[in-house]
Amino acid sequence: MQKERFSYDNTIVRNFAIATMVWGIVGMLVGVLAATQLFEPAMNLGNRYTTFGRIRPLHTNAVIFAFVGNAIFMGVYYSLQRLLKTRMYSDVLSKIHFWGWQLIIVAAAITLPLGFSTAKEYAELEWPIDIAITVIWVVFGWNMIGTIIKRREKHMYVAIWFYLATFLTVALLHVVNSFELPISFLKSYSWYAGVQDALVQWWYGHNAVAFFLTTPFLGLMYYFMPKMADRPIYSYKLSILHFWSLIFLYIWAGPHHLLYSSLPDWAQTLGVVFSIMLIAPSWGGMLNGLLTLRGAWDKVRDDARLKFMVVGITAYGMATFEGPMLSLKNINGIAHFTDWIVAHVHVGALGWNGFLTFGILYYLIPKIYNTKLHSKKMVSTHFWLGTLGIVFYAIPMYIAGVTQGLMWKEFTAEGILKYPNFLSTTLQVIPMHMLRALGGLIYLVGVFLMVYNIYKTMKAGSLVRNEDAEAYPMVKEDPNMATAGYWHRWIEKRPTQFIVLSFIAVTIGGAVEFLPTFLVESNVKTIESVTPYTPLELEGRDIYIREGCNNCHSQMVRPFRSETVRYGDYTKSGENVYDHPFLWGSKRTGPDLSRGGNKSGTVYKTADWHFDHMMAPDSISSGSIMPSYSWLIEDEIDDSKLEKKISAMRKLGVPYPEGYEDEARDDLMKQAAKIKKELDDKGKVDLNGNAVGEKSEILALIAYLHKLGRDIEVASNENTK
Repeated sequence: MQKERFSYDNTIVRNFAIATMVWGIVGMLVGVLAATQLFEPAMNLGNRYTTFGRIRPLHTNAVIFAFVGNAIFMGVYYSLQRLLKTRMYSDVLSKIHFWGWQLIIVAAAITLPLGFSTAKEYAELEWPIDIAITVIWVVFGWNMIGTIIKRREKHMYVAIWFYLATFLTVALLHVVNSFELPISFLKSYSWYAGVQDALVQWWYGHNAVAFFLTTPFLGLMYYFMPKMADRPIYSYKLSILHFWSLIFLYIWAGPHHLLYSSLPDWAQTLGVVFSIMLIAPSWGGMLNGLLTLRGAWDKVRDDARLKFMVVGITAYGMATFEGPMLSLKNINGIAHFTDWIVAHVHVGALGWNGFLTFGILYYLIPKIYNTKLHSKKMVSTHFWLGTLGIVFYAIPMYIAGVTQGLMWKEFTAEGILKYPNFLSTTLQVIPMHMLRALGGLIYLVGVFLMVYNIYKTMKAGSLVRNEDAEAYPMVKEDPNMATAGYWHRWIEKRPTQFIVLSFIAVTIGGAVEFLPTFLVESNVKTIESVTPYTPLELEGRDIYIREGCNNCHSQMVRPFRSETVRYGDYTKSGENVYDHPFLWGSKRTGPDLSRGGNKSGTVYKTADWHFDHMMAPDSISSGSIMPSYSWLIEDEIDDSKLEKKISAMRKLGVPYPEGYEDEARDDLMKQAAKIKKELDDKGKVDLNGNAVGEKSEILALIAYLHKLGRDIEVASNENTK
């Protein structure tokens, strides 16, 4: 039999490599800016487009989908061709994938600072961009599966298993979580509400980490680690166990993000149980990677690329131990809503994703440019800068997180909250935030050094656009030999069956958690006193989302004495039945707001207080790190879509009367006039000395904040009569 001659497409690999470096710098620069804003409010730069609330989702999306996403595609396009001994299925699809993905990133970079956001963590992009993501993701899968079908290598190597699981599960997660009802080109409401929305979002959010930030990188680890070390993977059997147990267990763990919330207890318990079980496959994968280096530790000492891989895999092991630990209720009760979670996430992002990406870039760029790396010394320097950056980032955030969790809960001997003012905790951890920003800056300096080193490497060589290769054609298997050897050998040769089994494995957990929550009415008990938002409150809620207030404030009082004393009664599931989307939050940079409308509570603030707080936060709360939102006072509510919003909410199950659209604007103006009178009576004016406008956005935001928890207070008062 004669070998067939063909070529590998290195141009697409080069393109994704360049995009990885460019977007990495952009995403990390925004991250350093956001970190600086948490101790120096002036770094919000005094305008609406660069406040922390708007650039925080820009940072997360840029790092996850732009930096890490392009790195995934770079590694997949390089390794898939060589593992299957064939060129990619279609050069045209490769180009559509590349340019389509970059356009999606540009769209995100434009819309998020402009305030177009769904408020759903890691899924903030609005519906037209969601559709574009779906189309381009299908193009990627089409190209990958087409390549697998025309392969010359019979067996699909373990890396390909993880690539396929990534494609299938991310598609499922994205489509289910992105069910939205559009009301205009860049505005929509989630189809789900309250508890159901929270469950779907964190099923997506946790598994976006699992199947976008983890499984594809495990595939890359299984390919590039043996290549760099010139050693076979430690254990084939362990890789089988690692793959199937990981993709089955991971999908169940999302509810551990909602412990002590109003999610039903049975769903929270499922999340905890499966999170603990995840330690085994996660550490099995880590050990399979590290033990590949048996007998090659001298290479690690001399090759900084392998140091990146080793520390990256170790960071994966640390993060996948810490995740299950944080899912234990006693630890979660302290850590949730604190900077501890920020540290945990960034050990994975900077260590696991970042370091593996750097190691892979240093490995494949010289190969596709047919040259040597410009400077091994620079690689070593980058490694130590990156490691130092992670240390300076993570350790202060762990200290800050524990400090926050304990200070929030501490009582005096007399049974009084020791730190009733939330701001005292914020001020206590500011030095830790300064160190965190320094760590991010050090890490970023290392990235700039890498980009320079790779640029010089590219200049010294010449891109081998079509790399010549040859291989024997794949021979059709004798059916009598199909069951010989490991059972898994059989499925490795059959992509269709492999895809079906993988899809079944990743859908079971979601189905078990979703169906009872959506179909059994007792899982979300309604509260008779809870009413839909008025038109002004609905507009205020949209402004709250636009400004990204949910990135700093939670709306979930947990059933702890420390929280009920500080905020009021704990949150019930029936309170959020009209919330599209839910806004429980995942971080408290500021206090919880879910009882902001309870006039008898400790967190209620008058209209004039909110006015002053938005105009100049530091004048109300000395030392506040919140930026000024003076434009909310000067700008008018855009109520041009009000009728569509009311109609959309009715379609989603909110009980607005038929025809209420025609009355909504009058009701909005009446409620706004009442709040305006309160502000006028207090002599409140904007920066130009003008009285508050009849349709000022601040009126809508105040109306929304005064709605929060008010219905529960009404119910409580009625019950005590």
